[in-house]
Amino acid sequence: MIRFSALNLFILKHKLLILLFCAEVLVKVSDCSGFCTSLLKRAFILVSRLAPTCIGRHISKFLPLLGQHYRLFSAATSALPFSSYGLENQHEEIDFNSLFDSSSKTRLAKRLHALLVVSGKIQSNFISVRLVNLYANLGDILLSRGMFDQIPQKDIYTWNSMISAYVRIGHFLEAIDCFYQLLLVARVRADFYTFPPVLKACQTLMNGKKIHCWVFKLGFQWDVFVAASLIHMYSRFGFVGIARSLFDNMPFRDMGSWNAMISGLIQNGNAAQVLDVLDEMRLEGIKMDSITVASILPVCAQLGDISTATLLHLYVIKCGLEFELFVSNALINMYAKFGKLGNAQKVFQKMFLRDVVSWNSIIAAYEQNDDPVTAQGFFVKMQLNGLQPDLLTLVSLASIAAQSKDYKNSRSVHGFVMRRGWLMEAVVIGNAVMDMYAKLGVIDSAHKVFELITVKDVISWNTLISGYAQNGLASEAIEVYRMMEECREIKPNQGTWVGILAACAHVGALQQGMRIHGQLIKTNLLLDVFVGTCLIDLYGKCGRLVDAMSLFYQVPQENSVPWNVIISCHGIHGHGEKALNIFREMQDVGVKPDHVTFISLLSACSHSGLVDEGKWFFNLMHEYGIKPSLKHYGCMVDLLGRAGFLEMAYEFVKDMPLQPDASIWGSLLGACRIHGNVELGKLALDRLFEVDSENVGYYVLLSNIYATVGKWEGVDKVRSLARVRGLRKTPGWSSIEVSHRVDVFYTGNQSHPKCEEIYAELRILTAKMKSLGYIPDYSFVLQDVEDDEKEHILTSHSERLAIAFGIISTPPKSPIQIFKNLRVCGDCHNATKFISKITEREIVVRDSKRFHHFKNGTCSCGDYW
Repeated sequence: MIRFSALNLFILKHKLLILLFCAEVLVKVSDCSGFCTSLLKRAFILVSRLAPTCIGRHISKFLPLLGQHYRLFSAATSALPFSSYGLENQHEEIDFNSLFDSSSKTRLAKRLHALLVVSGKIQSNFISVRLVNLYANLGDILLSRGMFDQIPQKDIYTWNSMISAYVRIGHFLEAIDCFYQLLLVARVRADFYTFPPVLKACQTLMNGKKIHCWVFKLGFQWDVFVAASLIHMYSRFGFVGIARSLFDNMPFRDMGSWNAMISGLIQNGNAAQVLDVLDEMRLEGIKMDSITVASILPVCAQLGDISTATLLHLYVIKCGLEFELFVSNALINMYAKFGKLGNAQKVFQKMFLRDVVSWNSIIAAYEQNDDPVTAQGFFVKMQLNGLQPDLLTLVSLASIAAQSKDYKNSRSVHGFVMRRGWLMEAVVIGNAVMDMYAKLGVIDSAHKVFELITVKDVISWNTLISGYAQNGLASEAIEVYRMMEECREIKPNQGTWVGILAACAHVGALQQGMRIHGQLIKTNLLLDVFVGTCLIDLYGKCGRLVDAMSLFYQVPQENSVPWNVIISCHGIHGHGEKALNIFREMQDVGVKPDHVTFISLLSACSHSGLVDEGKWFFNLMHEYGIKPSLKHYGCMVDLLGRAGFLEMAYEFVKDMPLQPDASIWGSLLGACRIHGNVELGKLALDRLFEVDSENVGYYVLLSNIYATVGKWEGVDKVRSLARVRGLRKTPGWSSIEVSHRVDVFYTGNQSHPKCEEIYAELRILTAKMKSLGYIPDYSFVLQDVEDDEKEHILTSHSERLAIAFGIISTPPKSPIQIFKNLRVCGDCHNATKFISKITEREIVVRDSKRFHHFKNGTCSCGDYW
């Protein structure tokens, strides 16, 4: 026997009653008696069929009533009096509140609507308005408006409900229209409940000002609810000054008004003024509530004000607010921003109740502080507690997979997102998956995800641009930026400029970078510390050190970021002493160096051979409380090795407190390549194979060491080993920008439109160089071939092709600047010195390590590179 739920039985009963009601109405029409009889027959058959499956005591109530009406309609349908089938006596038994609560779908709401019509309850404005709200909450605004229009005597409560319904569902224009319709009704006057949703619906400042005028006209300007809504509205459009003026002029301010003002200041980036408002609250004796605390805690993190944040936490404990769920969540986020994960975890552990936001906060705390293992552990605990991940959980999981270099887990994250359909629904998760793939180096997958995102925002474009730039595909990044410029609805922001300037700096696209510089001047973003620093980096890496210094003195210098970049720029140009002087200037103005500062300093010392100074800076780190990382140790190994202290460098590696990684052994192997130490180079390569056997560059280095000393069997052995492991050498290329176009040349390139002119120019230059004493250095040819072939190979190197193209494409004696993705070879370095003297040009070459400025037959590196 099937037992129906109370709601289903209730619906069944009243379906039949409504059917009878419809039959009674139709019978009054002259030719409808046969149809009415048919309706009653269907009802009787329906109940008879259901009777065996239902509890008898329920059906027994329907059968006599149905039989009675069936006989009545069969005898004389036209003489029936109107009846409501006993509902006037039964409606007191109906629990309409329960029915409203259980109507979770539109079809159930329609049934309830029919019941209310039959019972006569629909005549109540209160019940009708509940239906208006029910339809709106179920997402059917047309039915909601239809119900509203059927209410004959609409009071202000009815109008306010319809306006609020439009706002809740996001139909803001309809809400504004409904408000103006209300103003046309003479007997109904807007009240202070009318304006908050209407002000929220304003999508333009002009609409907001018009509503503000009506607020004044109707005398509600100092009502606390309306005034708080006005503050919210003006803050939303960026007019925080007007909002503050309204706030200051309020004769009485409740807690909502203070919170509205604080929210408006935060929304417009006026973090410092938020604390001023907080001080005013204290002076007026206003106690903060949980909303105030939760709003101000992120501001403390933004300002780096740990003292105020700690005092707020004490206030929370004193006032018993630590048991408020969103206050505890805000505390976790605040401590995470300060890197105090222990405190964040203590807050989390003391929570009696945790929601998904709580778990997301603690997971993000560890993820954002580069501890993906602990973050992953909290996610597992979240699942064990029976909570399902939401969008923000997956955003953190994507970052965890990227930090852990866990490609397998990244596919799981992507699969979960696709199964839920979130990629099409929320752009934030699409951006996170894109960023995950980009950081894993799977840029093709990142681009595919980008194409799947239906509505792309500026962050989507920024993520793809940065992804290409971070994976060394700067030309592709610039191409994506050009595509973005064609999308008129997308406006570049700070992240866009940072990403594209980094890409331009990588390939040396100076003209493109200068064009972006012009746009930044127009948008007043030049003084942004991050954008300004990227511009400094661009000019520095494009050989325009004077312009970089000029920009450096224009941007804010309160933190170490611009100082680090300008020190690094001087370092790669070989101006070690100048870099050290800038560091001393940094100390004089009271800017505290960080770990990146010392990486830049040690690198500058390495490029200039300042061994003693480098050792001094390495020891100085401890005075600033900075613990040396693997990057700092790598710089020291490079410094000692490049200066020829190979044994000292090896001993330094052996004495390291950290486990050497591939960068450490790679620096030692590179030094062995410079100084031809085969035995130590082989030892370094053996260690490299233990930590990173998939990097083809290390095989190339050892192969070059063998080739330099003429051990061709060793060359063949190393190359065979690389082939067996499926590794391929990264092809060398050089680029040059001429007439706003970047041309890229590969070694032995024969496909360029001016190929014949380029090789003809190289033959002329080679002949002139030999007359000045140039002797090709065949040790840089890494093939065992005849001398004529070796000379041809040297002449076909990518940097020489780019230089020759520059000579034939630019006016005589004008500077030439090229960029090379690998280190410039020794013979090309020597040849370029001769070319600079013959052509009377300054030739600037930026390789993977540093800048070389060739002029009058000499190089700025002093042959120390």
